[in-house]
Amino acid sequence: MNVDQIRAALPGRPIHYYATVDSTMRAAAGQPPGAIVIAEEQIAGQGRHGHSWHSEAGSGIYCSVVLKPSPVLTLALGLATAETIAGVTGIACDLRWPNDVLAGGKKVAGILVQLVNGTAIGGIGINVNHTAFPAELEPQATSLRLQAGREFSREELLVALIPALESFAGMEKETVLGLFRQASSYAAGRRVVVAQAEGLIEGVTAGLDSSGYLVVRKDDGTDTLILAGGVRAAGT
Repeated sequence: MNVDQIRAALPGRPIHYYATVDSTMRAAAGQPPGAIVIAEEQIAGQGRHGHSWHSEAGSGIYCSVVLKPSPVLTLALGLATAETIAGVTGIACDLRWPNDVLAGGKKVAGILVQLVNGTAIGGIGINVNHTAFPAELEPQATSLRLQAGREFSREELLVALIPALESFAGMEKETVLGLFRQASSYAAGRRVVVAQAEGLIEGVTAGLDSSGYLVVRKDDGTDTLILAGGVRAAGT
């Protein structure tokens, strides 16, 4: 990755680059708002619920940005990532609540937000030029290259992504919620299965509440508010 090109295109932003790092989110902890951490490879990339993020060297975008905390930040960063991918590559993306960006029905990018010492660290992983995935990930993971049949410039994607993240992070909560409802096929009318501590819940999504949590209407007509948990389309 040509980090000099990225720094030249994003003047005034503190950009920390690592050839290899355990996690860009850990590296970003303690940095001030506006700081950006980029890595060629993560050896302990963080995913949701303690899962790891597959971070093949030289193939993806693995970055973290330090932001001021704001409501529905995870949804905002997902919108920014999907818009960036569509704008740079022409690949249309779906958003699976709360933090997965899908292309062709498979996960192409993921978002993770953590609060650290009064700041919000937004970790973004995008599968850009991966040609294959480990067997356990292959059924649900894809890359931009696999979707389009060609390679893409990670520098171009990053240069577009950073200002998009900053822009969406600064939007009002109601604006983000409205945009997410429009952009996500999972926000309403999608039959899903949700993994919860007490077991699996199945039903049809019925929108987002005012805080950005997902409402799932079960077959008995009762609504369940999903605060966290793995959401997947029923039958997959």
